[in-house]
Amino acid sequence: MAARKIIILGAAGKDFHTFNCIYRGKRDEFDIVAFTATQIPWIEDRVYPSVLAGEGYPDGIPIEDEEDLEKLIEAHKVDECLFAYSDVSYEYIDRMKARVEAAGPSFRVATAEETMVESEKPVVAICAVRTGSGKSQTTRRVRDILIGMGKKVVAIRHPMPYGDLAKQAVQRFATIEDLEKHDCTIEEMEEYEPHIVNDTVVYAGVDFHAIIREAEVEADVILWDGGNNDTPFYKPDLHVTIVDPHRPNHELNYYPGKDNFIMADVILFNKMDTADPANVKIIEENIRTHNPNATVVYANSPSIPEDPEMIKGKRVLVVEDGPTCTHGGMKFGAGTVAAKAAGAAEFVDPRPWLVGTMKTTFEEYPEIGTLLPAMGYSDEQIKDLEDTINAVDCDVVVIGTPIDLRRLVNINKPSVRVQYDLEVTSKPSLEDIIKGKL
Repeated sequence: MAARKIIILGAAGKDFHTFNCIYRGKRDEFDIVAFTATQIPWIEDRVYPSVLAGEGYPDGIPIEDEEDLEKLIEAHKVDECLFAYSDVSYEYIDRMKARVEAAGPSFRVATAEETMVESEKPVVAICAVRTGSGKSQTTRRVRDILIGMGKKVVAIRHPMPYGDLAKQAVQRFATIEDLEKHDCTIEEMEEYEPHIVNDTVVYAGVDFHAIIREAEVEADVILWDGGNNDTPFYKPDLHVTIVDPHRPNHELNYYPGKDNFIMADVILFNKMDTADPANVKIIEENIRTHNPNATVVYANSPSIPEDPEMIKGKRVLVVEDGPTCTHGGMKFGAGTVAAKAAGAAEFVDPRPWLVGTMKTTFEEYPEIGTLLPAMGYSDEQIKDLEDTINAVDCDVVVIGTPIDLRRLVNINKPSVRVQYDLEVTSKPSLEDIIKGKL
């Protein structure tokens, strides 16, 4: 019987991991003719290299633009398309299914279990129902709890392999210099740097089977630092899922966040200090219906500016985390919350001053609104971000990104950084839960 010809629909992350888990080394049964790419700019027109693809793929596997899907299906006589990226609505998946089936192939989505690798060390997984729910501060809090228990913690971050995939197979970050060594994007720095500055080693890359074997050598506990709303790549001993009371019902309507919601041992409400009680009740009812055995934790996420007086009465440009405000769909973040609380007189709309690729971002995501996402997937885009910030007519720039953006871009006007942490307000606390489990 001929090998089944398959295209994996992806966005430079879950797609490669799915291939490695399900298809690598099975060329007689499956022929992966292409990956497609979307969501992230400039990740198509590459090749998943033969050194990662394995025997049977001497030339690697091409990575094509998802816009060309129908042409690829016809050219390769494709039998099946497998969907493998995250933070999309189930309505979106239904549209993709209809698109694929109209072209002839069958359509499927891999299960979470198919893409979970076993670890020899305990795994605590931090996941969410949507991008921007508050994983970063939750992960930092869990890391601190584990370190306080005397554990050697190694964080493994959800993949963001946007460069040379062969070089990015296994990446280890222990110093700020390692960020430069691996040519990290702003998105990568935002996720890795908060661990590094707290003396926690971070692994990332492409081959998560090889990554876990290296991480286990130096870890007592593996901390899975999930990206978007994706499911854990490692089978967790404790699965924490964050829900966002600003977006009720998203825990049921977005893939694969719903899987995280249903599988979670702990469901954590973040941002309770700014939440509408009616929205909280909606999510609580969804928990009772879909995951009644989960332990529920409530927490605030206070946004604290360096100097609130610099914001009071001023016209501000707010720069927020990029993915949260693009495919995450959030209309505000920590910077916006802090600026409102500090008494900003006006939120300046950056759209009249957009430069280069920043214009393209707003064309692709017109619903972003009156803030500026910190996009930085290339040197050109970082420069366009800098030029846009410096062109905007405002009094103060409020920086709501997980890292201090001023380390990467030169801002020609006063700026204030906003930081945010997790403040658990209920019992049992995360510390009680983690100690009880580990």
